[in-house]
Amino acid sequence: MENANTQNDSEQIFATNTTTQLVCQLSTAEILERKETVLKSLKSKILDRKELNNGYAFKFDGSDKTVDELLEFIKTERSCCNFFIYSLSISGDKTESWLQLTGPEGAKDFINEEMGL
Repeated sequence: MENANTQNDSEQIFATNTTTQLVCQLSTAEILERKETVLKSLKSKILDRKELNNGYAFKFDGSDKTVDELLEFIKTERSCCNFFIYSLSISGDKTESWLQLTGPEGAKDFINEEMGL
């Protein structure tokens, strides 16, 4: 077993997804409500944003409250936008957390235009 204090950045494991169509499962009214509640709240807490090849990474504070909100966002978002891969990286000292939203071609445009993030 590898020493727990050893970190090899070249060996990261990410989930894969079989869904490649950029289709939101929500109605127009549900999308508008989501933009005014959940997405608006998350957007106000973003500290940094990094563009990735197939999506974006968003930096947040690392408080338990923020981590809980990010986990709830992921759980609910998977039911409407199942084409995303959601990755959450949380520092143990509670200083920061990063949410990565990645997906098939067009995912970045979807994040910008449909989600407003």
